[in-house]
Amino acid sequence: MNTDVQRDDFRARTRQAVLAAVQGLVLALVMPPVTVLCLAFTVMSLELLPLGLGLFLVPPVLGAVRRYARARRELAAEWGGVVIPVVYRPVPPGAGPWTHTVTLLRDPQTWRDLLWLLTDMTAGTVTALLPAVLLFFPVQGFLVAAGLWRAYVHGPGDTYWYAFVPVTGQATALLAAVLAAVLLVVAHRFTPSLLTAHFRLTRAVLGGGRGDLTERVRVLTETRRDAVDTSAAELRRIERDLHDGAQARLVAMGMDLGTIEMLVERDPAAAKELIARARRNSAEALEELRDLVRGIHPPVLAERGLGDAVRALALRLPLPAEVSVELSGRAEAPVESAAYFAVNEVLTNAVKHSGADRVWIDVHHTDGRLRLTVTDNGRGGAAAQSGSGLAGVERRLGTFDGVLAVSSPAGGPTMVTMEIPCVLS
Repeated sequence: MNTDVQRDDFRARTRQAVLAAVQGLVLALVMPPVTVLCLAFTVMSLELLPLGLGLFLVPPVLGAVRRYARARRELAAEWGGVVIPVVYRPVPPGAGPWTHTVTLLRDPQTWRDLLWLLTDMTAGTVTALLPAVLLFFPVQGFLVAAGLWRAYVHGPGDTYWYAFVPVTGQATALLAAVLAAVLLVVAHRFTPSLLTAHFRLTRAVLGGGRGDLTERVRVLTETRRDAVDTSAAELRRIERDLHDGAQARLVAMGMDLGTIEMLVERDPAAAKELIARARRNSAEALEELRDLVRGIHPPVLAERGLGDAVRALALRLPLPAEVSVELSGRAEAPVESAAYFAVNEVLTNAVKHSGADRVWIDVHHTDGRLRLTVTDNGRGGAAAQSGSGLAGVERRLGTFDGVLAVSSPAGGPTMVTMEIPCVLS
């Protein structure tokens, strides 16, 4: 039994090591060209600021840099389990080119992004490449032991170096193989940690330090204000719905009952008709009250938790939906409520605007964060811009220090990812 466990553990470690090496190699090959392009366009747009052209170039260029940084944050969380906070100052709604540019350039996170680009193309490339080098370099040592050294050593003065081992014959070639075996054992154990070190370097530059505390307080203050405004608007909506809906029906039912009282002896037929109408009004008022309560806090959410509440949402959609839920417990009620209504808003947008014919919903909790992903195969083009439903979702999540990421290229698919820090009970 222990042997089977050890074998499974060895295989799992091997898969992790190979995967980390491949991921690091992909990063080392892909990120330098993208980083150089981002830096080049940023420098060009900043140089054109005195001419006025930079006002129209800086916002889209820095926006692209932010999207690139956001993608790397997502990779850090997915590949390395390293969470990098996002603290950007919001751009005022309807801001012109000058206000937009000044807001971006005054944001400390903008300059951290640019510093990260410089670090990423130097130390970042090296640290991303290290896992692949450590894992694949031993292959060369085994090839040397198998006879590769003969292609380079032709005489007494020739030497082929494998790391710090000078290979001049079969004996030293075997020594190179021993070194390769030692490196392979080290790589098998530490390759995933090296990739994590790369992402920690990214966090050290992108995430900022104690200087972000003031910015975090400012952001939390804004999100609290948004939460208060949202709560006030929700109370006004509830009051309006009660006044125009259930309350009006109950008043009409009371008037019908008064009329019935007068007609019950003189005109029983008319009284029966009013009784039937009063019964319909009571049923409709009850249904409206149930809908109102469901809009405040769905009973299925309170009784069965977020997973079943999201499944219930999916069942009410007019298009097919696949739901995957992996939750080991329940979050606090306010977090569950925010997550539920965020998913509801995203699904509503997908049904109304995306033109999709299928939706996928994934809900899981990992590394102290509740992650909800809604994907549709619609036309794409969604954005969390001011005034959109996604912007409201972002504000709702911000109350709990949550974040929202939207990937929606033209032609689709659209993927909306929401994360909220929380602990499951």
